[in-house]
Amino acid sequence: MQLRSGSGTICRTIAAAALLAVTASVALPLAPAGARPSQPPQPPAGVWQVDGYGEVFSLDGSRLQEYQVTGVSCIKGVSAGRAGGQGGTARYANAGGDVFGVRSTGRPDRAAMHIDGSPGDRGLRRIAALPADCLKEKPGGPVAAFDVFWQTFEENYPFFAAKGIDWQAVRDRYRPRIGPRTTDAELFAVFREMVSPLHDAHVAVFAGETGRFGMTRPGTVMPGEELDTKVTSYIEKRDLKGTELRKFARGRIGYAELPGGQGYLRISGFGGYAEASDFAANSAVLDEALDTIFTRASTARLRGLIIDLRINGGGSDSLGLQLAGRFTGHPYFAYAKRARNDPADASRFTRPQPQYVRRAAAPRYTGPIAVLTGGSTISAGETFTQALMERPGRTVRIGENTQGVFSDAMERKLPGGWQIRLPNEEFLTRSGGTFDGPGIPPQLREPVFTDEEFAKGRDSAFDRAVAVLGH
Repeated sequence: MQLRSGSGTICRTIAAAALLAVTASVALPLAPAGARPSQPPQPPAGVWQVDGYGEVFSLDGSRLQEYQVTGVSCIKGVSAGRAGGQGGTARYANAGGDVFGVRSTGRPDRAAMHIDGSPGDRGLRRIAALPADCLKEKPGGPVAAFDVFWQTFEENYPFFAAKGIDWQAVRDRYRPRIGPRTTDAELFAVFREMVSPLHDAHVAVFAGETGRFGMTRPGTVMPGEELDTKVTSYIEKRDLKGTELRKFARGRIGYAELPGGQGYLRISGFGGYAEASDFAANSAVLDEALDTIFTRASTARLRGLIIDLRINGGGSDSLGLQLAGRFTGHPYFAYAKRARNDPADASRFTRPQPQYVRRAAAPRYTGPIAVLTGGSTISAGETFTQALMERPGRTVRIGENTQGVFSDAMERKLPGGWQIRLPNEEFLTRSGGTFDGPGIPPQLREPVFTDEEFAKGRDSAFDRAVAVLGH
């Protein structure tokens, strides 16, 4: 399961949406007398292949079952029970908080899926039956695990060329080292060696009791509770002169008012706001926090806002778009998503789906903003940063490059029970570019939480933001 080209394509999509909005408001002629009323749309059922994402779904009206497929495997994935829906849409939910909306598109061979918390839809194509590999037991063992591991990256990972990795050569090097007697420790070590050169924070190996492996771009640190606690304490002592942040959303959001009419908003993640793990619960808590922070009175007196994302572990991109809606009076383009869509050709993608920031139906702050970023700004922290780049009004980025991982992370099972995670999407700018790899650069570069900054009691990025917003 997945838990997250050019400007001409995007502009054509915008034009089509505008045309649809106009034609939808035009009165249509009534059906002639005696005409048989059309049947109401029914939720999709049957077997469906996803455009991109390496998945097949079986839908029987009461249950959704995922199958993770490659050219050498089919492994049963997540399942979810019916949880509502109406008309041509069915909603399915599982105990882990994942909610899937599947809707008819008016064509019997096509449907669309939306996963709560992930912007955009995924195209579904009807197929006659489950692939043959899904109907029979496949052998397990180290060799099978290696083959599925390699093939999953081969068919889905979009960035081998950009990172200078010959994935076929990687297979040729490591495949001879794997046999029926390869131990778990040896297999885990091989997997680590294979993916380490990617330096991709959305790549991980979860090997049960044997271990787990993840990484970040060289010179950067993965956010964690210890680092977050250290940074929060430092900010409150040094930047806020001993004032504690007002905490919201189980501590993932903090806010303080600064001298001179500026505000300071710290976001350590786009999730984990509510005890419940589903998107709806987290969205409601986010709105509650923002309603408390950005009242009509507070937004009227703000003269500048610092949004601190320097330690942000990511989460839901949709929550980032929801937050961005509090900082604009007009809808605008945020980014476009596309997924790799050809197992044999890493240059082929699904049609880009433009995503937009919509103004919130609540008090909004539309004045100057300084966004603080660094190497520990990861995933949804980066897509939120990207969503502010075309924001109407003055917005400046200060600090260091973000981590450089934007895609939702595909979670895949291996024979034997291990799991892996990898990206397969790109988030495009209006001109069709991406920031995968190097990350989004700041407009004003300042050091971020370095040993020297801590040792000398400095926070150069924060100070720069205060100065910039004060002019």
